[in-house]
Amino acid sequence: MRLALLFAICLNICCQNLWAQSSRPNVVFIAIDDQNDWIGALGHPHAKTPHIDRLAARGTIFLNAHCQAPLCNPSRTSLMTGLRPTTTGIYGLSPWFRTLDDWKDRVTISQHFKQHGYRTYTVGKIHHGGVGGPQQRLQEFDVWGQAGGIGVKPDKKLIPPTPMGNHPLMDWGVFPHKDEQKGDYQVASWAIDQIKQAPRDQPFFLAAGFFLPHVPCYASQKWFDLYPDDDRILPAIKADDRDDTPRFSWYLHWDLPEPRLKWVRENNQWRNLVRSYLACTSFVDAQVGRIMDTLDEAGLSENTVIVLWGDHGWHLGEKSITGKNTLWDRGTRVPLIFAGPGVKAGGRCSQPAELLDIYPTLNELCHLKPRTDLEGISLVPQLQNAQTPRERPAITSHNRGNHGIRSEHWRYIRYADGTEELYDMRSDPNEWTNLASRTEHAAVIAEHRKWLPKIDVAPAKNSAQRVLKYDPVTDIAIWEDKPVRRTDPIPE
Repeated sequence: MRLALLFAICLNICCQNLWAQSSRPNVVFIAIDDQNDWIGALGHPHAKTPHIDRLAARGTIFLNAHCQAPLCNPSRTSLMTGLRPTTTGIYGLSPWFRTLDDWKDRVTISQHFKQHGYRTYTVGKIHHGGVGGPQQRLQEFDVWGQAGGIGVKPDKKLIPPTPMGNHPLMDWGVFPHKDEQKGDYQVASWAIDQIKQAPRDQPFFLAAGFFLPHVPCYASQKWFDLYPDDDRILPAIKADDRDDTPRFSWYLHWDLPEPRLKWVRENNQWRNLVRSYLACTSFVDAQVGRIMDTLDEAGLSENTVIVLWGDHGWHLGEKSITGKNTLWDRGTRVPLIFAGPGVKAGGRCSQPAELLDIYPTLNELCHLKPRTDLEGISLVPQLQNAQTPRERPAITSHNRGNHGIRSEHWRYIRYADGTEELYDMRSDPNEWTNLASRTEHAAVIAEHRKWLPKIDVAPAKNSAQRVLKYDPVTDIAIWEDKPVRRTDPIPE
């Protein structure tokens, strides 16, 4: 009888565990590289993204969501680890966080789900760069698909040689090829196969990372045909936009391969770049739609949480530049959408949100054990009622000492040399008028200053050359041991 009782207890525990696993929702975790807020559901007047818009209608979209860093590696490291760049010291394109003693054993979001009985899959770009050999890869996810990336590309660059070394990634345009030849199509196809084959008695966490609209952004003619070949698609700019911004704002974009607005205009490439970016955005939207349709066909949509995010913003001429690495809205604002169980449909939240919030939000939506070591805050209150206020703003950092604070109505920036910017996003959504020097806004600045990170560590060892260091004693910014003085001309 004792053995029978013990067996019954064990069986009951096993059944409870199996029930808990099967009752937990699946997670589809969709990343889009360099995707700014040019999404139809976010109000862009030209972007054609019907599938992402459909996802937003099924769930809640955050209209004021921002990255923790306007660069791939620090942004993704922050999201996956649940820690700010100012905590880890990872500000550049390297290092891989597991090479650092302090973070080599950090439990990432995928590992956390794996520890709670989920089978984890990944395909395309989720982490930035390589994550080690086969053994290290299996520590991050159970099953790995292909790396994704560009896929087929032209035999030679489509645009003229660009400044800063004619970087091979600096290319865009239309050329004849098939969708099936693109890395992102193959990423979606692999994800679709895993959804169809996934066991139904175990929840899954599937991460799919799309490369486009990251440069080089190539698309076939049918995607270009979605957009007019005229200047209506160009973003609004102001000729003297940078006249009231601190010189230090240029330092964050000093030694990068992305060409300035001046170059794309002089080489008749501005419209081509914008159309290429929009065309590639629509192509990726179609891949998101393929994954959503598969979930519907498999009968899994009602028990699957989908979260879609972009890792940082991207300029297309605004502030006189193209590319990333800035603390303005164009460099930080990203799409962030949740849909599925626990999420109210049709929600549109204007409260500030951060990519850092994804980890605790998924943890709560999937009823996993709470964690006390995450620096983000769960968005579940806003997912249940989009009008629920959040007291904390979104905080973006780019290199030590440079921070952007985004509240519901204001954008505040403080640079490492102490210079500042302030914009009223209600009356000035393009951030054309810097109000930081106006005494009537002193209280607003003081309120935002208090959110500057208290922890602001130095760059981690082996950081990439894009990490900017600033010496307040000499008042010199340093790129890879190369001094940048205030008297140096700004590169064109």
